[in-house]
This record gives sequence, C-alpha cells and structure tokens, in this order.
Amino acid sequence: MERHRIEECHRDIFRTGDRGGFAEFRSGRRAGALVSALLISLITFFLVLGGSLLGMYFRNALSDDHLRDDVRDVIRLSTGLIGTIAALVLGLLIASAKSSYDARSTQIKQITANVILLDRLLEQYGPDGHNLRIILRNAVPPMVDRIWNEGDRTRTAPFAVTGEAQEFVNKIQELEPNSDPKRALQSRILSAATDLAQARLSLFTQSHDSIPAPFLAVLIFWLTIIYASFGLFVRTNPIVIVTFFVGALSVSASIFLILEMDQPLTGLLRISSEPLRQALGSLGS
Repeated sequence: MERHRIEECHRDIFRTGDRGGFAEFRSGRRAGALVSALLISLITFFLVLGGSLLGMYFRNALSDDHLRDDVRDVIRLSTGLIGTIAALVLGLLIASAKSSYDARSTQIKQITANVILLDRLLEQYGPDGHNLRIILRNAVPPMVDRIWNEGDRTRTAPFAVTGEAQEFVNKIQELEPNSDPKRALQSRILSAATDLAQARLSLFTQSHDSIPAPFLAVLIFWLTIIYASFGLFVRTNPIVIVTFFVGALSVSASIFLILEMDQPLTGLLRISSEPLRQALGSLGS
C-alpha cells in the first residue's frame, strides 16, 4: 500500500498535458496576456479621464444652484468615503498580486533545487542510477513547458502522466540497494522526488488563480466616480487637464501592474524559465 502511494505521488512530478506545438504558442500567449492587461488598463485610463472631463462639463452646464455649499459638502463627503475604500482595495490588490507573484517565483526556485538535488543523489548512488539520470533529463523539459503553459488561463488541460514520468517512477522502484548506505540513499531519493512532486502540485493548484473581474470592475467604477467629482469643482484650464491626465495615467498604470503580476508566467513581468532550463544542463555532467 505504501509502495503504491509513493508511486502515485511521484507520477505527479512530471505530469503534463498536450506538448505538441507548445513552442509555437508560447510567444502568442505572452502577446495575448500583454494585450489583455494593456487593454484593461487603457479602458481604465479613458474611463477615469473621461469621468474628470465629464465632471468639468457638468460644472459649466449646471447652474450655481446645483453647486451650493451644502451640495458640495455632500459630494465631498461621499467621494471621500468612496476614495478611502478605493485606496484600501487598490492597496490590497497590489499587495495580493505581489504576494502571489513572489510565491510562484519561490515555488519554481524550489522545483529547480529539487531537480538538481535529485540528480545529485542519483549520481551518488553510482552506476545503477545512471539510467535514471538520463530519464530525468528527458522528463524535465516537458515539465518546464507545462508549467509555463499552465500560466495561460485561456488553455486549460488536466494532468496526464507522460511516458518519461512513468518510466522514471518504475526505475526508482526497481532499484535494489545491496548495502545500508545505498538503502539510505534510496530513501533520500524517494524523499527528494516526493518534495519535487509536492512543489509541482502546489504550483499547479495556483496556476489559474486570478483577480475576479467584478471586483476589478467595481474598483474602476469607483475611481471614475472620484475623478468625475474632482472635475465638478474646478474651472477648465490646461493645468487641470494635464493633472487629470497624469492622475488617470497613474491609476491605469497601477491596474496594469496588478494584472501583470497576476500573470507571472505569461505577462510582461513573467518569471523567467532560464534558471530551471539552465539547471538541466548540469544534469548528468
């Protein structure tokens, strides 16, 4: 029973979906992720700037009776409350996106370290571990491709055990240590493979986490209302328009950064796969 449990756990290490044409889609996915974040940011920019310009329009269109002191106080109090909530939400979104980005980066580093450790343990095992090292080299590249493929939320695929992974697990189970040091080393190999499987599965479970669209839409709506209220209390002049332009640009830039950090494997701020790919070059050397 224990043997079966270990085998099932290790199968998860190199599970992958459809690998065919991955290289062909990689650049397209990155461009698609960038365009999506940029489009939402541009929409935010035009809504916020449009809201401020609309506020200035209504200031000129409305009579002074509509902008009495008591009306101004009500508007300022209401937008002040909305502004406080929006600032808190925006800060939480940035902190959450940064935390998620750092967590996935740490998991990929852990996977890289586990792969190198696993190969070193197989090297210490001696000639009997040589074939396993070769199989490991064949099994890791599809895993790397799958990890970055999972970052594309428009293409989801369930886990599927590859032939390389199955062969790797079978070979580990077929090892026959003939001494206490080798038996201890085999136990360490199994432990390293289990740690690698856990890190891999942890990364997979977070691969499709994203910021809810309604949540983001409400935040953009709040920001538009706030800037529209700003426009109600100023007269139109170039300095005011430039100020609103810079403010809308800053707000849309923050939304862009949030969306990019929420896509750490496909966006402009994507985590590089080079460290993991370079670690493969040291295997079997």
